Amino acid sequence: MRQSLRLARSRASREDSDMTSPLPIPSLDDLRAARTRIAGHAAVTPLLHSPALDAAVGGTVLLKAEVLQHTGSFKLRGALNRMLQLSAADRSRGVVAYSSGNHAQAVAYSARLLGMPAVIVMPKDAPAIKIERTRGFGAEVVLYDRYTEDREAIGGAIAAERGATVVPPFEDPAVVAGQGTLALEALEQAAQRGHQVDQLLVCCGGGGLTAGWALAAEGVSPRTRVHPVEPVHFDDMARSLEQGHRVKNEPGHQSICDAIVTPTPGAFTFGICQPRVGAGLRVSDEQVLAAIAFAVRELKLVVEPGGAAALAAALSGQLPTAGRTTMVVVTGGNIDPGILARAVGVDGAA
Repeated sequence: MRQSLRLARSRASREDSDMTSPLPIPSLDDLRAARTRIAGHAAVTPLLHSPALDAAVGGTVLLKAEVLQHTGSFKLRGALNRMLQLSAADRSRGVVAYSSGNHAQAVAYSARLLGMPAVIVMPKDAPAIKIERTRGFGAEVVLYDRYTEDREAIGGAIAAERGATVVPPFEDPAVVAGQGTLALEALEQAAQRGHQVDQLLVCCGGGGLTAGWALAAEGVSPRTRVHPVEPVHFDDMARSLEQGHRVKNEPGHQSICDAIVTPTPGAFTFGICQPRVGAGLRVSDEQVLAAIAFAVRELKLVVEPGGAAALAAALSGQLPTAGRTTMVVVTGGNIDPGILARAVGVDGAA
């Protein structure tokens, strides 16, 4: 196993392909089945309305508070939906995942829930709180350098040695269907209050949640325009949508939004998003820090940088909001205490 892992660590990054993914696109029925499957295991998170946020944005804003999900992020939905479908034999051999933290915690939590072993490949520079909580759920953690090593190769080598199942963070139909349950839930909550959602801002990394939202909106709220939001310099989804094919981010940049820093959109998720979503938006670290501070002060929510990107886009006026209903998803709350202190300091006094 050690030899295979060494080979995986030294493997050069694979070239991205624009070939269409052979994976089947989940149907609306698949999303609904996922919602039924994870019910009782995943929390139904609240849809909030804040007059302070409306005033700041200049329109009606509905905030989906997925920071209150078990494990602190939406990732639990996709991981659970995937892992609940494993056979008893597969469960006995365990699972392997690679993640900067939120998917890691989701897989580790789900593995403990289902009584199976889990190995999680995490970057060395992931927030310490995410590494600690992943271990706290009972998972074995393998650390790697996100800038020089290939996490998929490392995870694949471990899975091959152990006969374990890889649970990808986004390139999987069951994972995307699970993330789509967030959209079904939020759109239903909005409709129950008499709201028709005109536009949706969602934090975007590899595109799993964006793809789930796109499929759900297409099926139950076709008027809703989905807009992925990414950090500047990590706007691979936005640029891929603009250019009509998957593109990579330029190396050498960093962002505090660790949860949504990816080199390129997934082939599967981009294939879903390309014909179904609107223009991608970009936010700076400074705008994200301001959004985190606003969430603490006005919304009484703790939001991590990657989970605050969509809120940052709304607060910075990147889309017209007057006379419209905008939904914003805050996707995760597993923030490093140092980043939280920095955000509060940037904004003044929360």
